[in-house]
Amino acid sequence: MAKKALITGVTGQDGSYLAEFLLDQGYEVVGVVRRSSTVNFERIAHIQDRLTLVAGDLLDEVSLIHILRDHRPEEVYNLAAQSFVQASWTQPVLTGETTALGVTRILDAIRTVDPELRFYQASSSEMFGKVQAVPQDEDTPFYPRSPYGVAKVYGHWITVNYRESYNLHASSGILFNHESPRRGLEFVTRKVTNGVARIKLGVDSELMLGNLDAQRDWGYAADYVRAMWMMLQQDSPDDYVVATGETHAVRELCQIAFEVAGLDYQDYVKLDERFLRPAEVDLLVGDPSKAETTLGWTRDVDFRSLVEMMVESDLDQVARLIG
Repeated sequence: MAKKALITGVTGQDGSYLAEFLLDQGYEVVGVVRRSSTVNFERIAHIQDRLTLVAGDLLDEVSLIHILRDHRPEEVYNLAAQSFVQASWTQPVLTGETTALGVTRILDAIRTVDPELRFYQASSSEMFGKVQAVPQDEDTPFYPRSPYGVAKVYGHWITVNYRESYNLHASSGILFNHESPRRGLEFVTRKVTNGVARIKLGVDSELMLGNLDAQRDWGYAADYVRAMWMMLQQDSPDDYVVATGETHAVRELCQIAFEVAGLDYQDYVKLDERFLRPAEVDLLVGDPSKAETTLGWTRDVDFRSLVEMMVESDLDQVARLIG
């Protein structure tokens, strides 16, 4: 009989890639979607007929208990969150409700319905924030610099707590930035690649950005979801940093992205103070050696290939929009 997996946040970037990956592994996939006025199924449209979609919400533990009872998955991947750092400054309480307390609700639902379930929590490199060591690994102390980072630290530690208190197979992936053509337009990588396409095709004449010197460890989302699955196949639960171990500045991202379109970023990129964060995270770079040695995880797509893939996808998309 096919294994069954439940994914919260299935309509997001990671949820869509994970759903695809699990379907390829022969899983039945149940996706939890929130009832909202603007449900966006764009990222899963091509696999929607192969998924079972159910209504539920991380704000409502009863809905989670019902879903677990009705569908009886063996694996649960919690990818749902208010996941945009910038929005967490304007919606700090909502961010705490979903990104922090939402994890407790789903862990508690698992403990109530089926403590044998295997659980994956999407932790984040934003938990390191004002970094206490470079590179960051599983033992680096957390120092979050945004309401989102703080909420993720809570979600991370409550996962550890339930693992140790109730003997749950609960693992956290501390994922560094991971991008793809399915990334939301509010994230800097996609903002840049979409901006390049719009400038190249004559829709826009400039691209407004914040801190060009911020450095991030950027990988490809489809590589990273594979690591999530690998964690739940281990005999024992644990926490793993998933990263490339390389760092790139936003400026370099711009340079490569504009080059793909045959342009020079310096002619188009303008600094806009509005995009500077109240507290900036300076240098995030992960050490993925534990994931590589214990899980056998490796990434397939390097930074330049990732940026090229995203620009080409956005050139296609913008061309279609302008007809």
